[in-house]
Amino acid sequence: MTKLKNMAFAALAAIAISSCDEDTMTVGSSLTNETDKLHLTTAVFDVPSRSVISGPVLAGGSDCYLGRVRDPETGSVVVSEFTTQLHVLEQTVFPTEDNIFQADTNYTKQVSMADSCEIIMILGSSFKKQDELTPMKMRTHELLKPIRENQKFYSDYDPVKLGLLRNDAGSLHEPTNFTYQNLTSNDTMRAKSSYVEHIRVALNRPYTDRHGVTYNNYGSYIIRQYFDHPDYFRNSYSFADSVCPGFFFEMTDGLGFHSKITDLSLCVYYRYNNNDTTKSVYNLFAGTKEVLQTTRITNDTAAIRRLAEDPSEQGHTYLKSPAGLYTELTLPVNQIMGDTIVNGRHEYLHANDSLRAAKVVLYRLNNDTVDYRALSTPSNILLVQKDSLKAFFESNKIPDSKTSYYTTFATKTNSYTFSNISNLITNLWNMKQKGMKAENVDSETWEQRHPNWNKLLLVPVSFITSGSSTSTTITSVENDMSLTSTRLEGGPMTDHPIQVSVVYAK
Repeated sequence: MTKLKNMAFAALAAIAISSCDEDTMTVGSSLTNETDKLHLTTAVFDVPSRSVISGPVLAGGSDCYLGRVRDPETGSVVVSEFTTQLHVLEQTVFPTEDNIFQADTNYTKQVSMADSCEIIMILGSSFKKQDELTPMKMRTHELLKPIRENQKFYSDYDPVKLGLLRNDAGSLHEPTNFTYQNLTSNDTMRAKSSYVEHIRVALNRPYTDRHGVTYNNYGSYIIRQYFDHPDYFRNSYSFADSVCPGFFFEMTDGLGFHSKITDLSLCVYYRYNNNDTTKSVYNLFAGTKEVLQTTRITNDTAAIRRLAEDPSEQGHTYLKSPAGLYTELTLPVNQIMGDTIVNGRHEYLHANDSLRAAKVVLYRLNNDTVDYRALSTPSNILLVQKDSLKAFFESNKIPDSKTSYYTTFATKTNSYTFSNISNLITNLWNMKQKGMKAENVDSETWEQRHPNWNKLLLVPVSFITSGSSTSTTITSVENDMSLTSTRLEGGPMTDHPIQVSVVYAK
């Protein structure tokens, strides 16, 4: 593999300038004197790599996952649960109160009555086809207060310990049994092209609100609040503060289900009189990207640590989500810049050269397991400085091709490629030179003080984009909360280290 990489790299110099921006594409040929054209040289350097435990990751995001499965690589059970708030449209309205069918007087207060109420979760693709009829159990909890946008929750957050759940006598804690294939839907419905798999959580038991008022179901509570306090429904913030802070969905039993929740809605069904005609309708409140959603991950840290530190696993590295393993790269910045000791002093062989291109290809190792539950390969990965990882996500940054980069898995080459990280290498080198000057120390001392200065992390991520079919822009980068895992060439004990191929120009 190494020979093939070196042979392929021989052609890199000829096309290196095409990897640069338009300002540098014609630098050599634009000079009138033939002897002044750019002179290109190339080099290849090994990049040490190892697996590192990610620890908890920032949980806020647009994607929510629900499930409980066993990871075939670690043998541990991975659990995904989430909280969500609900979105209120500005035009949310109910018919005139007098026209809505009334409840009987057996409850604390006579109210306009909802016939029923439920939460509907639309599911993404199944984790594994073989497990689509696995029986699962979950419980839906009512939140005590809404989660604020300025609150940072990591994937190991505990809603109980944080006091997020309402736990008085009247609070809602609804159990639900389900399978991925919703067999409560009849065959005629399932045969429709528009049919999607879903989970239905019925909220039809008597419900007592925080003020001690009881309603025949949760939907009747929503209707009553609308007529008593219409200002509560003017936007999603008021709705979360005064009516419905949101819900937490907890997995309680079963093994083999895991799915992205692509859509979620609270549906309130009721009847009303319309010109002496009874109409059955519903109002919908959605859990969408416009409101806060947080995924909670329960993973066996000890099992992940054993996988990362197992001597038999040191001939490669891992990428594993959610909240699993990253690959750490130690970029040989000093060697790339030609740092060498001459007569006891540092000299830089490429001090007068321009670094034009630096390419890193990460080759994936195929799975060596026949377990049908083997996890899929991460689709997208982020390359970011190790010490900047937390700030990158908490500050909602996007890759800038200077200090952070992203790439997508290429099935044809079975690899991830970062085509040009020369800006990053230059920035790291300049950071070191400025740091040495500011701290008035030599190279070795500065590196001892800043051991992570040239360490990078490869992180599985998901993107939110905007634009058209021909042009898209990344608007948000989030930790990948789906189940993925793959091995990369490299590692502390590998015969095939990761390499960076560079092009210099004079």
